[in-house]
Amino acid sequence: MEHVKAKLAEEIKALEYELTTELPAEIKKAVALGDLSENAEYHMAKQRQVFVNARLGQLKKRMGELAMVNLADIPTDRAGFGSRITVFDQTKEEEIIYSLVTSEESDVAKGLISTTSPIGRALLKKQVGDIATVITPNGKRELEVLKLATIHEIALEVIEADKAKG
Repeated sequence: MEHVKAKLAEEIKALEYELTTELPAEIKKAVALGDLSENAEYHMAKQRQVFVNARLGQLKKRMGELAMVNLADIPTDRAGFGSRITVFDQTKEEEIIYSLVTSEESDVAKGLISTTSPIGRALLKKQVGDIATVITPNGKRELEVLKLATIHEIALEVIEADKAKG
């Protein structure tokens, strides 16, 4: 999650620079050209300013949400944020491994599923043996949970692996 926060912080810094330095310079240049009613550069810079302000608001809100994630609130015995879940997709008749991640990290092709996606929401709080029913644009899918590693167990695996390396 720290890399997500770093990525958001980097985008916030770049947008703040654009908002406080680049856009005011563009607007000043456009104003110097004269008649603002037909000045495309001026209107584009002002539109960009509105967009950047809105995006900054979204990013700062998301940073606040991520700062409030408490590992103690994530279940140790059922699927939650950070879990790695092996399921048997009864519709496709195949095993699939999903990891429940933030929306910023999601990448369906890599099995990284956002906790806010339909599949992610269906898998939350599931245990081995449970069946999650997901309604997708392609129809209903039944996912049977075969294996589950919570964020806590994965963290222990990483610690053990680091110890083994020496």
